[in-house]
Amino acid sequence: MGLYFLKRVALSILIVMLAVTLLFCMIHMVPGDPARILLGPRATPELIASLSAQMGLDQSLPIQIVKFFGNILRGDLGMDVITNRPVAATVFGQLPYTLWLIFTAIIFAMLIGIPLGCYSALHRNTLIDRITGVISVACITAPSFVVALYSLLIFAVTLHWFPAVGAGDKGDFWDQVSHLVLPAFAIGLSWVGYLSRLVRASMLEVMSENHIRTARAYGLSENTVVYRYALKLAVLPTVTVIGVGMGFLLSAALFTEIVFARPGIGKLIFDSITTRNYPVVMGSVLVSTILFVVSTTLSDLINAWLDPRIRASL
Repeated sequence: MGLYFLKRVALSILIVMLAVTLLFCMIHMVPGDPARILLGPRATPELIASLSAQMGLDQSLPIQIVKFFGNILRGDLGMDVITNRPVAATVFGQLPYTLWLIFTAIIFAMLIGIPLGCYSALHRNTLIDRITGVISVACITAPSFVVALYSLLIFAVTLHWFPAVGAGDKGDFWDQVSHLVLPAFAIGLSWVGYLSRLVRASMLEVMSENHIRTARAYGLSENTVVYRYALKLAVLPTVTVIGVGMGFLLSAALFTEIVFARPGIGKLIFDSITTRNYPVVMGSVLVSTILFVVSTTLSDLINAWLDPRIRASL
């Protein structure tokens, strides 16, 4: 298990370095001078040259990449050229909003999707199974930004059940929760369908395995067989999918944060790309990439911990 952990950590570091390097090159391929765009059309050549030097754009691309990773090792993500604040302070100031949004959406999807899939598998080929299948597919095919727009129009504008925009008052916990409901529902609804279909398929496979038949032969109750033995193995693919799906949740959070005018790292990346604020873009993408890689690694480790067969193969 320790060797597997070290291999996964080394692979995660390599993935982060390659992803950030690739994005660094792609950003610098975008036409236009970032310093000129930031300063406006009336900026003097001297001022443009000064800002370019401050952002390190007057150096070759390989040197910029090496310096960027060197600064990362020192814990320095650079300075925001617009607010003149450290990029780390800007990014980590917005990150909690996105993490709470993603975490709430995952909990919402798991609380509905896993029981729905389990119930559907236990009532295979019945009317309930067909109805849940239709509902799951409908949830999967609904784009998060469409769900966000309609939930905003219905539950906020028309019914006035929840607030429309913002993240709530920092000093009021329940106000923050009320502002979190609609965005979390918007990005979590499709995952209800994913988890439901995945748990159903996995549950049907597990229920036909030998150890489940053996447990029934020993006279264990059906609830014990289902919830103590079968469901524990059936949710393993769910853990992997959630870990890998962190990237999709981050992209869905970007659209949701824009629709609900909610702060977060997704909206920060969008605003920074619009203004060509390179240091904030790179810092935000670096943190997002690390978050995605860490979630994937944790899902693999959790699977190895839950399933003895995985540990035995390491």
